Amino acid sequence: MNFDKRIESVKKFLKKNSLDAFLISQPENRRYLSGYTGSEHSISESSGLMLILAKGKPYLLTDFRYKIQAEMEVTSAEVKIYKKGLLALLKTLLPDLGVKKLGFESSYTLHSTAKKLTDLGKKVGFKLSPLTDVIEKMRIVKDEEEIDLLRKSVLLNEQIFQDVFKKISTNMSEIDLALMIETTMRRRGAEAPSFDSIIASGQNSALPHAVPTVSKIVKNEPLTIDMGCILDGYCSDMTRTFAFGKASKKYIKIHRLVRKAQLAGMAAIADGVRASDVDKAARNVIKEAGYGEYFGHALGHGVGLAIHEDPRLSTMNRKKLKEGMVITVEPGIYIPGWGGIRLEIMGVVRKDTFENLNTDTTQLDI
Repeated sequence: MNFDKRIESVKKFLKKNSLDAFLISQPENRRYLSGYTGSEHSISESSGLMLILAKGKPYLLTDFRYKIQAEMEVTSAEVKIYKKGLLALLKTLLPDLGVKKLGFESSYTLHSTAKKLTDLGKKVGFKLSPLTDVIEKMRIVKDEEEIDLLRKSVLLNEQIFQDVFKKISTNMSEIDLALMIETTMRRRGAEAPSFDSIIASGQNSALPHAVPTVSKIVKNEPLTIDMGCILDGYCSDMTRTFAFGKASKKYIKIHRLVRKAQLAGMAAIADGVRASDVDKAARNVIKEAGYGEYFGHALGHGVGLAIHEDPRLSTMNRKKLKEGMVITVEPGIYIPGWGGIRLEIMGVVRKDTFENLNTDTTQLDI
C-alpha cells in the first residue's frame, strides 16, 4: 500500500483548510493511512492515534502494549510512545511542533475526550477544529491493490460458506450454525468475522438483521445466511437464502423475484449512474410484483476496511457512482409470519458495467 501517497493527500487537505495537524482516532482510517492493525475493545479505549502535520513527518501515537507491533507494522510514520497517557504527550508534543489549529474526527471522538482536548488547547495554545468524513471520502474509491484484497476476502468467504453448507442439518440450531461459520473463518485464516453472522430459519428469516437463536433449522422453510470475514484488513459480505429441503411454490416465486431484482440492480450499475437510480431499478421489480411494502431497506452499501461504508445504494442518495467503488447488491422480501429472502453479492463499479466479485452461485437461481 502506498501510505505515503495517502498521507500527502491529507497534508494537502490540511494546507487548503489552514490546519496545522489532524488527530486521527478512527481505527479503519488509521489503518488506511499507516497499515497499523491495532484494535480496540470499545470506543473509550485506543490502541493508538495518528497525528498528521501539514508540514513535517506524521506520528503514530500509542502506549507500551502496542510498541513492538506498531514499530513492526508502521513505516510511513514515526512511532511515539506515551507513558502517562495521550493528553500528557500532546501537552508537550503539540507546542513543540508549533500546532495552533488541530483537526479531529468529530464523528468518532467521544464528547468527553473532545472536551479534554479543548481544555488542553486553552492551556497550551491550540484550537480544535471538528472534521467529518475526511479520510472516509478518500476510502470510497478503491485502487486495484485494494480491489484485489477485497476479491481474496470474498473468495475466502465463499470457501467457508461451501465448507459449512455441506454440514447443515435440522439437528443444528441457528446459534450452532453461526458458531460453525465463525470457527471455520478462523481456521481458514480470516482475521475475524466482518460482522456478527446472521442466521435465520423459518419465520425468523423475516427479520433482516436477525440474531441467531436456539431455534432449530426448519426443514422446507427459508434459511438465510448472511456472513462475511476480514482478510488482510478488508471485509467481505454475502447473503444466501434457500429452502433447506424442498422449496414450496411460494418460496420459488419470491426467490425468483428477489433474484430478478438483484440482476436489475447489477445491470444498472456503471460509473456516473446515480446510486438512487440503481436502487430504483431493483426496487421497481419488487414493487411492480406487488411486494414493495416488504422491501424496506436500501439496496446496498460500500465495503472496504469497514463492513459498511459509502456509497449507500438507497432512494435518498443521489450522488453518482464512481469507477473503483466496491458495493453490495442485496434486495430482499420479508413477510411477517412466513419468512424472508435476501440475496447479496459484492462487486466493483467499472466504467461501463459492474464487476461481480462473487463466483459462488449456490441457490442463487432456482
